[in-house]
Amino acid sequence: MSLPIALVIGIAAGGATLLAAAAVLLALWCAARRRARRNRNSDTGSSDPSTLVEWGKAGRSSLVPEPETEQLVARQFSLEELVQATKNFSDANIVGAGSFGLVYMGLLLDGTVVAIKRRVGAARQEFADEVRLLSEIRHRNIVTLIGYCQEGGLQMLVYEYLPNGSVCGHLYDSGKGSTTRLEFKQRLSIAIGAAKGLNHLHSRDAPLIHKNFKTNNVLVDENFIAKVADAGLVRLLRGSDDAGPSHGFSSSVYQDPEVQSVAQFSESSDVYSFGVFLLELITGREAASLMPPESREYLAHWMEAHFSSNELIDPRLGGSFTSEGMKELVGLAFQCLNPSSRRRPRMRLVATELDRILETEMSMTTFMGDGTAIVTLGSQLFTS
Repeated sequence: MSLPIALVIGIAAGGATLLAAAAVLLALWCAARRRARRNRNSDTGSSDPSTLVEWGKAGRSSLVPEPETEQLVARQFSLEELVQATKNFSDANIVGAGSFGLVYMGLLLDGTVVAIKRRVGAARQEFADEVRLLSEIRHRNIVTLIGYCQEGGLQMLVYEYLPNGSVCGHLYDSGKGSTTRLEFKQRLSIAIGAAKGLNHLHSRDAPLIHKNFKTNNVLVDENFIAKVADAGLVRLLRGSDDAGPSHGFSSSVYQDPEVQSVAQFSESSDVYSFGVFLLELITGREAASLMPPESREYLAHWMEAHFSSNELIDPRLGGSFTSEGMKELVGLAFQCLNPSSRRRPRMRLVATELDRILETEMSMTTFMGDGTAIVTLGSQLFTS
């Protein structure tokens, strides 16, 4: 009897070992799948809450080459689909207006919520071709252009919908008692997202200059991840009858003064516009309201002259920043607004510097605790 019992025990032990080995292999395979999924969501595609900055931990998201996902063909919608999605373009569905016309929120049959820009315009093949090219841009910090429609004497663009809208609605003090209070680290995170979006446009094989970057064109999703809107919209308006100065591409506080003199946009002109955006993040106010029109051509000089006190720093920031972090952000805005385009940093360097400032801020507040700001006179912001 002893032999059969020993044999049974040996078989049972061997089976248990095989099962344990299989369990380990399965666990390793699942972990590899999860890592691959996280890598896909890190810099391209849709927002993932797991990629949000953890405010309680110091960390830095490295600026690495950000590849696009596989090319996707722009979807051509029918007018009937978009009429149904917007309840016949009901006024109740209007969520904004811009250079392309009114913007409607729509619900597609598959449950996707979209933003639809609509204007009067004849169907043009060049328009459809340009939409197809722009819809290939897929990046975590760029608002995705899903498709288009050209029917019934209308031209329409269909974008992903971002529920929190423009940063303007959360940044400017409208006096309406907004419940949003953007602290310094959150503003830095928004600036980083916008910088990475612009850098992605500039880093493409065929670089794309935004030409109309402004705070209103920085949208935030449900996780407050920033995305640059209207990338390439100037190209879609080009060639149409109403693509003139009345559509917001004339001189403004965001426009590089050199553009008027040389009549040409460049990556550097986007950097200048980004500098104005940083100024608004710092002050919490529209740049156009900060200075008289005659001073806008020399915005950098105006900044240097007027940041000698803390009055221009948004008081709603309270103690959510360190003086060193604010000094560095003001200095970066000053570099972006340099009157000479050749002396402005590239967007890649801007994004890297913002990453570094945020890392320092998080490490300082983690060490000292939020609300423990080091106070420095504003007159020292521009001194080394």
